[in-house]
Amino acid sequence: MGWSLSYLPSRDPGLLDAVFLSAGRALHLANAFESKCQYVLRIANLVESVQADPVLTLQEAIDAAPADKMLGGTLRDLANHSGVPSQGVDVLDKARRARNFIAHEGASVGAIWTADRARILGHAARLRSAVADLALGDNVISLWCHQIDEPKESRSTFLIDAYPQMIDEWVFGHFGGLLDAQEADDAAGSEQDAQGAASP
Repeated sequence: MGWSLSYLPSRDPGLLDAVFLSAGRALHLANAFESKCQYVLRIANLVESVQADPVLTLQEAIDAAPADKMLGGTLRDLANHSGVPSQGVDVLDKARRARNFIAHEGASVGAIWTADRARILGHAARLRSAVADLALGDNVISLWCHQIDEPKESRSTFLIDAYPQMIDEWVFGHFGGLLDAQEADDAAGSEQDAQGAASP
């Protein structure tokens, strides 16, 4: 392990820039997802406090609210609140794991002067899979935020249905068809491996 930057040139600087752009955009979405989860939990805690003690002032309820936690603790507490659907919590937990990958490994392509096209595209495909899981969880928590903020306004099913694809295009659209081709190659390789393992 040496310095993260070197005088050695990178093998594919354009592709590296593309994956770093994707990693940055994915991290923005991961941070927003975590903030929205904390927001929903704060509101749920306030509602629970006021219901338990109707004479409590808003400021007293805010002062009594627990401090924000890390994402895992936030989701555990959300799951314990009544009225939170369990299938939504399962999607949020999968998004939490995706968020952790994005936060800790989203830009991990190894030494940038040794990262070749295959390694960069392979990493981008793994990042894309994590972003897809994050997008599903973000869709759920965004809907809950919308219901809190705009309880009388109907939800936009068009946006909900289009959201995962919007996320994918925003984070990875600059790759063009490169990632689709990489994922098709990976799938074909996995199928060949499975057939090879099944043959006597």
